[in-house]
Amino acid sequence: MFLHKSNFLLRTIYPEFLWRLDDSEPVIYLTFDDGPIPDITEFALEQLDKYAAQATFFCIGDNVRKHTDIFYNVIEAGHAIGNHTYNHLNGWKTDDETYLKNVYKAQDELRVATTLFRPPYGRIRRSQALDLLDTHSIVMWDVLSGDFDTSLSPQTCLRKTIQYTEPGSIVVFHDSLKAWPNMRYVLPRMLAHFAERGYEFRAVPQLIYA
Repeated sequence: MFLHKSNFLLRTIYPEFLWRLDDSEPVIYLTFDDGPIPDITEFALEQLDKYAAQATFFCIGDNVRKHTDIFYNVIEAGHAIGNHTYNHLNGWKTDDETYLKNVYKAQDELRVATTLFRPPYGRIRRSQALDLLDTHSIVMWDVLSGDFDTSLSPQTCLRKTIQYTEPGSIVVFHDSLKAWPNMRYVLPRMLAHFAERGYEFRAVPQLIYA
């Protein structure tokens, strides 16, 4: 069970996390978790290119190690990169030292500077977050597409994603095997829907230090 739209209570409890961005313009911030994965990440790149859309890919370090060529394709296409831990760790189930070491191991594997971090499952302890917030934006989401939910039909996934997406929304997709049946249906149709309505698709901006 999950919420397609992040609720007000969560944003209130964790106001230091990034849930959405400025809504003064028709802009959507698409993000992809769990890649890179052969064929699936490449499909996402092809669809984004059709609309000159920029996105943010929150990559698992071990997948970058396995599929370095695809990872570099993401960079060469001009998309932003974020850290998603090395082994997709659940922060609630992992002690702080192990979790943080895994985050920094992923950073070493990425080999590109990024200040963007998304905790797998959206689960991170406050103590873990406090350590990371000195150097990272912890990027959550406004809309969870639900593409990973195998009980959700592609049509329902598309309808819910469009229903809840607004200007400034950070939207989560997954370039993963589990999400593939839904993502390959939803992504091109969502891009077409909002492009026809004059929306732009941008990457989440990197944290800028004074």
